[in-house]
Amino acid sequence: MSAKRVLVLGSGFAGLWAALGAARRLDELTVPRDAVDVTVVSTRPFHDIRVRNYEADLSACRIPLSQLLEPAGVGHITAEVTGIDASAATVRTADGATLGYDRLVLAAGSAVVKPDLPGLAEFGYDVDTYDGAMKLHTHIVGLARRGPDPAAATAVVVGAGLTGIEVATELPSMLSAALGPAATPRVVLVDRNPRVGSDIGESARPVIEKALAHNGIETVTGVGVSAVDEAGVTLSSGEVVPAATVVWCAGMRANPLTAQLGVPCDALGRLPVDDHLRVRGVAGIYAAGDVAAAKMDDEHVSVMSCQHSRPMGRYAGHNVIGDLLGAPQLALRIPWYVTVLDLGPAGAVYTEGWDRQVVSTGAEAKATKMTINRERIYPPLTGDRAALLAAAAPQVQSAPAYGP
Repeated sequence: MSAKRVLVLGSGFAGLWAALGAARRLDELTVPRDAVDVTVVSTRPFHDIRVRNYEADLSACRIPLSQLLEPAGVGHITAEVTGIDASAATVRTADGATLGYDRLVLAAGSAVVKPDLPGLAEFGYDVDTYDGAMKLHTHIVGLARRGPDPAAATAVVVGAGLTGIEVATELPSMLSAALGPAATPRVVLVDRNPRVGSDIGESARPVIEKALAHNGIETVTGVGVSAVDEAGVTLSSGEVVPAATVVWCAGMRANPLTAQLGVPCDALGRLPVDDHLRVRGVAGIYAAGDVAAAKMDDEHVSVMSCQHSRPMGRYAGHNVIGDLLGAPQLALRIPWYVTVLDLGPAGAVYTEGWDRQVVSTGAEAKATKMTINRERIYPPLTGDRAALLAAAAPQVQSAPAYGP
């Protein structure tokens, strides 16, 4: 009798934890290892700590999947998935392979939305992926070769949401490190909305605005970008900002594979899922992380963040095995929501609740942010099977601690 197969598409926060969650559930049910095969399919053989891509030091942000999956008995295929045929229970890859499955977890994540603006593809950078962030770092280091040039010390960040703010507040020190003490870094944060931080709420905005001023960040709001070239950006107002560095942080959308399942997606391209993370109206497929819109409580759905992707992955992995083997499944609910935004040298801001009320700022909030970025969101790195499976338990962590 051939083994049943569970495919997990994606190796980000949701994909990794779905795979380990599935392995844990098989172990818990004492299923023989050769009875069910769990395999991750992703474009890179790594688990990237994506939320840290705005930082200056990315040395700890890429973890080989072999270190995390092999001890748990999970396989990996490095390939780009280009199609899903739910009726045939197969996926297609860019190299022409067809992979069959008995159950599927779609956890292929999201990507920054880059419009078809003149010059953006050629001259724009992003921190959406580890590779993209490293490309930006290489570019910044190379600015020192340009010689005296005010544009070399100028960076424009497009999109004043959470990622854009974190990138903008990190850039002055990165530019200073690359160009030396004689340079005067200039960072301009551009957004179409009338005020920065439009998605973080009124309570946090004064803290953010004060931090931007503290870091010397200029803000240009109520305008967009109409073109990018090697000399800078042209704004929709007609103003030209000379800049050697342009970082695009405006907008996210779920992986386009979601459109292949034949069910209506939300405005971000996310699939509707039930309380167990099953895609509504599609047999045998679960979705987790940025590709899924899951209810977190009776009023709110998940957001594109590791805060939700990690537990969604764990529950999807647990439940997909339950679905496959006729075992009980668990409903996911997360009774809390927080945002912890890094503000560079100005510290951070920590908000609680869906209305994002500020509860901690400055160095205190920064300490929480560092704990999250460097400890809380990491899987065990010892290669210990028991530790990996224990970390994949379908449980919701308590909110990050703050204060003394």
